[in-house]
Amino acid sequence: MVKRENFFVRNYKLCWKFLNESKWHVVFALGFFMLTFLIGFAFPIFFADEIIAFVNELIVSLEGMSVVELIGFIFWNNLKASFFAIILGITLGILPLVMLVTNGYLLGFVSREAVAQNGLFVMWRLLPHGIFELPAVILSIGIGLKIGAGMLGKDVKKKLKYNFKEGLRFFVFVILPLLLIAGIIEGVLIGLMA
Repeated sequence: MVKRENFFVRNYKLCWKFLNESKWHVVFALGFFMLTFLIGFAFPIFFADEIIAFVNELIVSLEGMSVVELIGFIFWNNLKASFFAIILGITLGILPLVMLVTNGYLLGFVSREAVAQNGLFVMWRLLPHGIFELPAVILSIGIGLKIGAGMLGKDVKKKLKYNFKEGLRFFVFVILPLLLIAGIIEGVLIGLMA
């Protein structure tokens, strides 16, 4: 029992250390996400038809799923996106940045559509969907950006190895639990609203 506690305590301490080292990458990711969200909300003119088609396809694909299937679907999709946001940091952070812009704009666009159809109060109903998911995704993108930034300058191999190792530890001990909680909340809420 003592060894198991020490294992978790040690890993969470290392996660906290890595988060502190990555804080400016995460802050940048959050700020840029908020900017692209606001652009999507205020100027929903880019790719409008494609986004509406994508959302409609998603809604159709979710129809008939049980709550457990919804939880699994949401968790798996978020898990893949977060994992790739970290791993694809190897592209000098370009692909995580593209994911950030795409997700921010898409969420802003969809939020505007939801507000236009159901009023501003709908934002409170949408809040539980993102309270765990968004931090997990933004943390993942921040780590991907840190991996990308680490590929510049000196000791690239050493920094890359360290950032990957600690990024994957952070993924397992922080992001994965956040996404599991998010999947459960979203799956249950969608199941109740269906």
